[in-house]
Amino acid sequence: MKPYYWESHHGNFGDDLNLWLWDALLPGLRDSHDDVLLVGVGTVLNPALLPSGTRKLVVGSGYGYGTPPDISDRSEWDVRAVRGPLTAAKLGLPEEMGIIDPAVMVTDMDEFRNLPKRYARTFVPHWESAEFGIWKEACELAGLTYLDPRGEAKSVIKAIAQSELIVAESMHGAILADAFRVPWIAISTSRQINSFKWSDWASTVGATYAPRFVPVTTRAEAVRKKSRFWGIDFSQATAGTAAGAHVQGSSGTAATALAEPPAPPVKLGGLKGMAKQVLAAPSTLALWQASRAEPQLSPDGRLEERKERFTSVIEGIRRDYF
Repeated sequence: MKPYYWESHHGNFGDDLNLWLWDALLPGLRDSHDDVLLVGVGTVLNPALLPSGTRKLVVGSGYGYGTPPDISDRSEWDVRAVRGPLTAAKLGLPEEMGIIDPAVMVTDMDEFRNLPKRYARTFVPHWESAEFGIWKEACELAGLTYLDPRGEAKSVIKAIAQSELIVAESMHGAILADAFRVPWIAISTSRQINSFKWSDWASTVGATYAPRFVPVTTRAEAVRKKSRFWGIDFSQATAGTAAGAHVQGSSGTAATALAEPPAPPVKLGGLKGMAKQVLAAPSTLALWQASRAEPQLSPDGRLEERKERFTSVIEGIRRDYF
């Protein structure tokens, strides 16, 4: 059995954790049922992403883009759980099958237990923000630790666990923060953000997705997100203006095609760099203000109840497949 995940040239820890999470939850899965594809963490329930004619075991995945798949063919689909009740409704499943995002289960792994706190306030941007903005510099000026979501998944997750507070544009930044019982604040840099998948997860743990708006830091970021930058509206700009072709994917408003080269790094040396920081001043101020807002955390006991239900699903899969 091979775990499916949305693979990108830039990396994204929320997708990349599929590479090792399922080996911990279902030891031996790679040596069993070569004809089955395990569909786990990610907003990947989309016919454009998943191969047809292959048996798929769905364990906690989410819907959020394109057309929901037709799961009526039981010889091809074995759906045990999805990310939340909104996904369940889209697929025509009972609400109780929308249990939780499987990423929360990393908190039970020994390597993530009892980690010491190292960071006061940490910002986890969306991968598009990391690729096209200057958020590291904004964080330095706002007094936050910058955590790149494109980094190695285990390192990113440990940094989340070691923070006192998470400011998250990345949905899995908030999911993992809540799972580690780290208070979190949601922000958004785009009016076009996919709130469906956030609300899908948040409803499972009794949280609310009400992000604080923070403007983009660069023109390239505004073009990519079809947003505004210093009064200029880029909502009609084509994706090719900033970054070439793109396809719909699991982790943002549009996921970069695998063939697309990464954006060149923003260099901030000299007068040009100072000018970029000045232009990003509204973003820096809004990020600082957001980091001082009232954070949230799901109610005590709610997450554990969901994890117990998900563990029962895993036990059922062990009985049936191993």
